[in-house]
Parts: sequence; structure tokens; C-alpha cells
Amino acid sequence: MSKAFDYSKWDNIELSDDEEDCHPNIEKESWFRMKHRSRVEREENEEADKKKINQEMRRDQLRISELTSRISKMSNNSDDELEDEDGMTAEIRELDTKNSERQAKLDEYEKNKKWNVDNMCTVTDEKTYINPSASEPSFDASGYALPTTTEKKKEEAGAVKKEEVVVDTTTTTTTAPLPTPPTTQTKPTSGPSPPPASASTALTKPTQGPVSEKETVLSYSDFTSTHEILLEKYCNMTGMEAIKTFLLQNGTIMLQEHASSYLLLSCLEDEMNGEREKMKITARNSQVLTNIAELAKSLKKHPGNVIIPFFHRVAEDAHSASFQEGVDIFIARIIKRAVEKKKEMDAEEQEVEEVDLSSLPKEERLGPGGLDPIEVFESLPKELQEAFESREMDQLKAALTGMKPEDAQYHMKRCEDSGLWNAA
Repeated sequence: MSKAFDYSKWDNIELSDDEEDCHPNIEKESWFRMKHRSRVEREENEEADKKKINQEMRRDQLRISELTSRISKMSNNSDDELEDEDGMTAEIRELDTKNSERQAKLDEYEKNKKWNVDNMCTVTDEKTYINPSASEPSFDASGYALPTTTEKKKEEAGAVKKEEVVVDTTTTTTTAPLPTPPTTQTKPTSGPSPPPASASTALTKPTQGPVSEKETVLSYSDFTSTHEILLEKYCNMTGMEAIKTFLLQNGTIMLQEHASSYLLLSCLEDEMNGEREKMKITARNSQVLTNIAELAKSLKKHPGNVIIPFFHRVAEDAHSASFQEGVDIFIARIIKRAVEKKKEMDAEEQEVEEVDLSSLPKEERLGPGGLDPIEVFESLPKELQEAFESREMDQLKAALTGMKPEDAQYHMKRCEDSGLWNAA
């Protein structure tokens, strides 16, 4: 049976902040400092005594070696009668006795050694790691977090993949739900889903961003495509405690300005789609991000460092009421903006700018199949011309039904090659 490990040396651990031997009339902090100073002085005296003993033992051991060597030479040379062999032997015994006493004293020191925080452990290996990006700013002047190097690489990788997809699909045609007449109409893009550079200006004006609007759009697009699942999950969270935990785990992503812009656009889109209750939840969560960014800006700290202080403040009744008041004001602005946006979309549909194809060179107006849309339109039967001009699917279906199948297929194929009709 193997010998059990001896734990007895840990039975005598000395603590400077031990309160058991502190008299109630003595200040504890002073008592702790005095005990620590006494321990340090005692250990210094012990180390000095050990050093002195070791020096004496080495000195006497050298003397013993010298005397032993001389006695050995005397044994080999019987003619040497000048040396006192008995005297040297007695001196060796005396030196051995002194060294034994010294060693016993060292053993006593070691046996009664009191362990403390300074001598219980020693450092065997030490390393220093330097963060190469430590000097880079981690948040902007508006209080929002900046993407980390890892996040930048992910978004750049997503942007490269997106560019590859765009290159591979440049020859595809866009889907048109209605037939287009020979005089095409162009309509500005509307709706609540453009990047924040244009959509958020009605509510908030960004204080800092990329150099150009194009860079803003691309950066926002890369961010949302990379983190859409996290963003949608955050939009639907209801409990404040769950939101705090979520932000502590994903703060480097959710506390960026693009995340705040995504929630703003989601609020506007939900309101325009008639989802008022969902919009209110998203609006509350959006204001959490905005308030954290404002608090970080005022304290000049990274927004991730003020998450817990913010939720501690919101837990108080006074701050909770103030926060809810801000959420209500934000919801009212969203509702107002949604009404204005719908009016703008209706006005854009009614005031569409028409472009006369006849004013363009023939080479520029040719369709995907190489046919001229004006010539094709003029060659269509009157019923088909009227259907295209009315942009009504029912009228187009009725016109095609009244024709022979081969004629209908012939005319629609020419319309597709000229760009009047998109079969996709």
C-alpha cells in the first residue's frame, strides 16, 4: 500500500486578516497591518539567520575537508611527525558537532515555518500577451460600438460572396407583375426597407458614418445579411431580463449603429404593415439600444460597459417611468412617419415620370432578344395594344384567349424579346 500524502504542512497557515485574535477595542485595519508587518520582519530575521548558518556550515565543511585530506596524507607518509593527528581528529569531531547543531536549527525553522500568501506558491512560468488591436477605437463618438476585427472579416467575406452572386446573375431579367406598354415608366423605390442612409433621416440623423452614402449602404447590407437571425431574435424579445442577458452575450453586434438602424426600419415596416403590437415591442427594444448608446456617450465608455448600469437604472421607478415616456414618444413618431411614408408612396405612384422610348436611339431601347419594343408594339393586334396600355392582367388574358394559340404564342414571344413582357 502506497504511503498517504502528508498534508500536515498546511496545518499552520498564517493570515494577516484573521479576525479571531483581534481585540474588540483595536481597529481591525490597524491590527491587520501590524500583523503583516510583524510577519514580514520575522521572516526577514529568519532568512538572515538561515543565511548566516549556511555560511558557517560551508566554512566548517571546507575546514573538515582540509583536515581530512591532511590526515590522509599523514597516513601515507609515516615520516611526517610534525602534524598532530589526534588534534586534527578532535577538531573534525567538534566541527561535525557544530554543523549537526546548525542543521537541527535549520530543520526546526522549516518544521515550524508558517505558510502565508507570500510563500505558499511560486511562479514557475509567466507569459505576456499583447492585443494587436488594443490601440484601435472600440466605439464611436455617438456611443455605438464599432465592429471588431473578427466581425469585419465576416462581413467582408459575406460581401465577397454577394458580389460573386451578382456577377453570376447579371444577365437575368427583373420580374414585372404587369405588362409594360411601349412608353415605359420608371418609379423611385419606395417602402420601409432601404438602408438607413435614406430611411432613417426622418427620425434620427446619424452623427458619424462612412465617407460616402454608397459605403453606408454596402456596410449596412453586409451587416444585416450576416446578423439577420440575431437581429430578428432581438426584435421579438419581451422581457427586460432576457434582453440584458442577450446584450451581454452579443453586445459587440447589437450595440453597433447598424443594429439600431435595423430596428428603426423594422418598426416603420411593422407599422406600415398594420402590425402595431409587434411594432411596440421592437420600438421598446430599439430604445434600449439608443439609451445605452447615449449613456456610453455621456460617460465616454464602451457601450458594452454600461449595459448593467443601464438596467440597474431602469429597474428604479423614476428612471423606469422616464424610459417608458421616451418609448411612447418614439412610438408616436413611428406612427406619424408611417402615415407620411404611405402618402409619399401614393404620391409617387400617381406622379410617375414617363420616359419616351422614341427619343432614345434604337440600339439603346432594344430588348433582351434584340427586338425594338416600339416596332413590336405597333405590330400587335389592337386588343393586345389596349391591354398593354391599360396594364390590366384580366384584359390581357381576355385578348390572348380570343386569339389562336399559335398567334398568341408568337406575339407574346416577340413581346418578351423586346422587353415589353417578362415571363419570369
